[in-house]
Amino acid sequence: MQPLFYVFLHFLRFRAKDDHSCLCRAFWLSSLLMRTSLLLCLLPSLAFAASPFPEKTPDTPGNKFLDRYMAEQAREITADNGLAQIQTAADWEAKAPEYRRQMFEMLGLDPLPEKTSLHATKTGEVKGDGFVVEKLHFQSMPGLYVTANLYLPEKIDKPLPTILYVCGHANVVKEGVSLGNKTGYEHHGEWFARHGYACMIIDTVELGEIRGEHHGTFSKGRWWWLSRGYTPAGLEAWSCIRALDYLETRKEVDKTRFGVTGRSGGGAYSWFITALDERIQASAPTAGVTDMVNQVIDGCVEGHCDCMFFVNTYRWNFERMAALAAPRPLLIVNTDKDPIFPIDGVFRIYQNVRRLYGLLGKEGNIGLQVAEGGHKDLQALNIGAFHWFERFLKKADPMAVLDEGAKKTLDAAALRVFNELPKDEINTKADETFVPMAKAPEPATKADEWSKQSEGWMGNLKDKVFNGWPKDIASVNPQKENSAEVDGIRVTAYDFESQSPFRLRLYLVHRDGLRAEDLQLVALNVLDEAGWDEFCATYHSRFGKLIEVFPGSPKDDAAFEQEKKMFTSFKWGMAYICPRGIGPTAWVGSEKAQTQRLRRFNLLGQTLDGMRVWDIRRTLQSIRAIPGFGETPLWIQAHRDMAVDALYASLFEDNIKRLDLHDMPLTHNGTVAGDPKAPGPALLNVLKYLDIPQATAMAAMRSKVVIYSADKPAWTYPATVTKNLGKETQFQVRVPVKPEEVKEEPKKKEEPGKKEETKEKAEEPKKSASLTPAAAPISIAYGTLPDVSYSDAPRKPRVKKDTIKKDTIKKPHMKKDSPKKR
Repeated sequence: MQPLFYVFLHFLRFRAKDDHSCLCRAFWLSSLLMRTSLLLCLLPSLAFAASPFPEKTPDTPGNKFLDRYMAEQAREITADNGLAQIQTAADWEAKAPEYRRQMFEMLGLDPLPEKTSLHATKTGEVKGDGFVVEKLHFQSMPGLYVTANLYLPEKIDKPLPTILYVCGHANVVKEGVSLGNKTGYEHHGEWFARHGYACMIIDTVELGEIRGEHHGTFSKGRWWWLSRGYTPAGLEAWSCIRALDYLETRKEVDKTRFGVTGRSGGGAYSWFITALDERIQASAPTAGVTDMVNQVIDGCVEGHCDCMFFVNTYRWNFERMAALAAPRPLLIVNTDKDPIFPIDGVFRIYQNVRRLYGLLGKEGNIGLQVAEGGHKDLQALNIGAFHWFERFLKKADPMAVLDEGAKKTLDAAALRVFNELPKDEINTKADETFVPMAKAPEPATKADEWSKQSEGWMGNLKDKVFNGWPKDIASVNPQKENSAEVDGIRVTAYDFESQSPFRLRLYLVHRDGLRAEDLQLVALNVLDEAGWDEFCATYHSRFGKLIEVFPGSPKDDAAFEQEKKMFTSFKWGMAYICPRGIGPTAWVGSEKAQTQRLRRFNLLGQTLDGMRVWDIRRTLQSIRAIPGFGETPLWIQAHRDMAVDALYASLFEDNIKRLDLHDMPLTHNGTVAGDPKAPGPALLNVLKYLDIPQATAMAAMRSKVVIYSADKPAWTYPATVTKNLGKETQFQVRVPVKPEEVKEEPKKKEEPGKKEETKEKAEEPKKSASLTPAAAPISIAYGTLPDVSYSDAPRKPRVKKDTIKKDTIKKPHMKKDSPKKR
């Protein structure tokens, strides 16, 4: 309350200086008090709005880091990517076209799909009291069916103002048959038809007569949706665009007077189609939007499935989407106690968009309708929307009284469109095709051809995949926290800030007594949870004060002895890092909580693994910043998803000598049925441009890359590119050796006169089966194989199944549950 009081005093002083009329001051004061009273009446309800979000999680250091990070990022987006930068009408007119293009792109609609034949088909008709309902379907693209009910007045004298009604999550099933969520909102269609409108209600993909999927990341583990740049929000927006295309063909429709409304999910789709398609002349989205603070900090994202959000490539606050309605008539409709669209966030959006309407001289075209209640379809909300369309599509008197609310009179089963579902439907697998994947180009044969191709990929990686990385990059300043020596091995811990508030700990290990300048190489091991557990099992019993966190793995003396042997023989340094969310910064909670944390990253225009790529970059920079390591050859070694993250990090950092990548996924893509080669980590939009084999080829043109994989043909692309361009020695695929296949070779007797020669060759890593730069980095964190495995090769990881933490945030296997239907 105190800030409002100061605002009041400020304006009172300001007006007292300029207004010399007591009457004017009195009028202004009464007006201000009325507005302030309204605001004060509105705001207290915010504190009492009950919300189950976010889900309570343990109060651990890792969880605190994550919560703080989400809050900082949400506030950064709010400050930088809303409407604050729009100061004049000219600003908006210059930027709005690009904002609209970005909106198409973030919905997976740039380029726009081809507008193929709709194949509109009427399957029946239902008569009501003063209206008729046509049952019909059309194909928004071949095989993608949209089922709909078109409500028309019984008598039509001239083309009618027309409402596109889009549905929220009403699950209407009778005797095991889906009737479509259009039947859950049929009372809206009836009202419009009885009052002189045409109104078409369309089903959504998830809850239509043909069931598709909205819950890919919510509960189905389809994180590859993010890699494909796919969101069901885009599919629903496309259905809306094609619905308008169909309505334009009807003689009953006045295509110059289109309106759109819908609640909850339908409210969101109302926002999307209003932003995208200027054929919409008036809109009244109901309970379909709130701001980044509500979604990310307050946790409202946990109550929404994926259809509510675009892929936030450009890191928008949601008010920017709302503003794309301007200057057309827009009514923002909400209740005051909605837990998933809290009124405080809705009001902030309204205030900011209203300011834009004021700049455009159209403040009379924006309204806010607030009714008492929760997240429900209420008559008070409906009447406000009906009144809005009467005013702006029929030019009715603003004081006109509506005679009735919306009533249900029809049997839901009678509104069903299909008696039998079409065999050629793609609704159930639209997520696999709706946003096209980039096709891998033919391997380049000339240097200039490759240069053009790789530069294009790098540009897309920077602008579309990793746009969520910090823009203001501070220099790293690793702080030496402590150092200890045990049995001739020295471990030094350095802390550095990767991105506020994440401070990560880097461990550097080498033989005691060596200076930084003495080391022949440093191999960075990027650890996942299994690697972290094995690192701790090797070192914690001896260097526990440096490691701080111990996950409970038993100590592994054999692993330490092998490391000791390696460090004694060679002048190598091993570095170890856990990117955010792993090891010391791991966050914990239920499967549901972990999933919803991952989804927050998408709202911020990021993915967790995309930010882990950033952490690896910052680690490499930190090693270079430690005195004495500026020119030391750097190697990177990683397994599984961390191998993919390390691969991408290497594209952005120079002077990486070599990458050894184990058990690396072959693709970012996945399928509904499940890919036998599990999809790699989610990176926003990446499959629109390239996949893991193309990224591997890029890395191999910069550093030597060794892939450890039993599927050698999967890596044909990088092998061919490097061969074509004369860099074949830069890339190699090795089939991992299984422990049972390795046999100990008998020791040969030393021949006279060979002692000195043997000593000299000890410095040649390629001659050693176990103690080589490639072998050393993983010998601690990932286990070992006998010394005779293969020359100069990292050893296959020995990962115990029970070492992978089940409560760490990665790719949780979700139960097939779903959020409460809205």
